[in-house]
Amino acid sequence: MRVEIWSDIACPWCYLGKRRFERALDEFAHRDAIDVVWRSFELNPNAPARQEGTSAEALARKYRVPLAQAQSMNARMAGEAAKEGLVMRFDRVRPANTFDAHRLAHLAATVGRRAQMVERLFAAHFTEGAELGDRDVLARLAADVGISEAEARTALDGDAFADAVRADEARARDFGVDGVPFFALDERYGVPGAQPTEVLLQALRQAWEETDSAMREA
Repeated sequence: MRVEIWSDIACPWCYLGKRRFERALDEFAHRDAIDVVWRSFELNPNAPARQEGTSAEALARKYRVPLAQAQSMNARMAGEAAKEGLVMRFDRVRPANTFDAHRLAHLAATVGRRAQMVERLFAAHFTEGAELGDRDVLARLAADVGISEAEARTALDGDAFADAVRADEARARDFGVDGVPFFALDERYGVPGAQPTEVLLQALRQAWEETDSAMREA
């Protein structure tokens, strides 16, 4: 069974949803038969490569709320993340365009390391405050998952995997996905948002039962 997951590196709910899905998968009896495919999605494709200011300031501008309210929103998000063992340091987060980060994830997929690359990018962004709009930074992160900096830099300096990112986003539009995270299970079920682990586990079980039943009847 294939599970496609659309997410954006700049989305804290996507990081939370990733961890919850992983826990659901750990509890799923047929986890070894699940093919997980990470898909690219940009919440703000027009964002500059680098942005001045803090995460709270960017959030305040996006939702047109006072800075103090944006800071409280980040604090609540960090609290939810902590329940899943994630450390989100919004005081360090550097708002940035994520298109190159998504291209890097596609590069990692060519050597079977996309999941590791996605995890590394999330941690770098939300915990370490890495500047994901900086290609030198991205190349160093690639090295952390076993991809040479030189190979990563060559890909990033060109237009490698740009079409792959856009294809993921086009597929999202075809599915009617307008927010992330979004989980598509064998194209039978769509689960939007960072749902609790038990909800994701139930979706896996239901999709598996229907797929298995359809195969037996074929």
